[in-house]
This record gives sequence, structure tokens and C-alpha cells, in this order.
Amino acid sequence: MSIRMKLGLGIAALAFTTAALAQTPAAKPTRIRGDIVASSGDTLTVHRKSGDTVKIALKADTPVTALKNIKLQDIKPGEFVGTAATTGTDGKLTATEVLVFPEAARGTGEGHYDWDLGPQSSMTNANVDQVVQGTSGRDLKLSYKGGSNSVTVPENVPVVTFAPATHDDLKAGKKVFVVATPASGGTFAAQRIVVEKDGVVPPM
Repeated sequence: MSIRMKLGLGIAALAFTTAALAQTPAAKPTRIRGDIVASSGDTLTVHRKSGDTVKIALKADTPVTALKNIKLQDIKPGEFVGTAATTGTDGKLTATEVLVFPEAARGTGEGHYDWDLGPQSSMTNANVDQVVQGTSGRDLKLSYKGGSNSVTVPENVPVVTFAPATHDDLKAGKKVFVVATPASGGTFAAQRIVVEKDGVVPPM
């Protein structure tokens, strides 16, 4: 299997796991955001944005990916994206980040659902039907199974896509986004990890 194919499959799995867990209350996942304090063998220690420090168990095959910046102008109709957004008092959605999925991950986690990035935060995984230049950025006309919406993407909002990474990139001081499940003694078991690399911090 080629490296490109392995990366594509790994990214598709990451996208599926992140989105599927977000929509499945029974799974009760934890999305951990913070800074790596230490990484030793099978344990990752992370200081969360919430202020506490947690230990996360790793396996040799726990998928790790990074991100790379792309331009807002690079988003084209027909692409599949995931965008976190906030809802204004007028009911309109304004993006706080946009992730452009590779073709291998098309359709995973499709839909519109609550997200925990901040107050009034939601996530939409959907196809881009149309890109319209607006006064506050670009408006993405999105469609997904069962619905559609429009999200305004300001010029200063992070727009990213996946990039390769390994366990060697899990270094102290790097920021991470971890999808994990609770384990015993207040610890967690990592399912997928997105790590800061080349200065690109996971915005999700």
C-alpha cells in the first residue's frame, strides 16, 4: 500500500471517528484541546484549555495527523468540508474554522450538529454547492443529507486540510486536538490525535 493511500485511509478514519462520536451521545466521547506537557511511551500528558491536566493512553497504532494552511480562495464548489461556526442573533452562521477534507473522506460525519468549541457553536460537514463573495468574507452554500445552510467565512478564519504526522511529532509544548474515551482513574484512551506541526495549530 502506498504512503499516499495509507494517509488517505487514516484521514478518512479520523474524520469518521471525530464526526461520528460527535453525533453519538451513547459513545460519550471527550474532545481534548490543549498543550502537550509530556509524551513518554504510551502516555500523553496534556494541559487542557479548561485548566486541568490529563493523562491520555496511546497505542502504537493510534492515528496521528497534522494540518496545513490553505487559502480561503482555494475552496471550490464540489469539495467536502467541515466547518465549526457560531450562530448570531440573526440566526446566521459565521465560521470559526474550515477543514477541507480529502476526497477519501467525502461524506463522513455528514450533517449539522452541536459542537463544543464555544457558546452557540455548531459543526457542519457538507458539500460546497456554491462560493459567493460577500461583504464580510465568503459565503459557502452547503448541502448535506437532510438539509442545507449558508456559512460566512471571514478572511481571518483558519482554513486547513490534513497533512502527514507521526508519534514523533507529539512533543512537549505542541498543541493537540484529541478524540478520546474516558478510562479508569480519570485518564483517557486516545482514538485520534491532530497535532500542531510547522506552526499550524488544530483550530477545531
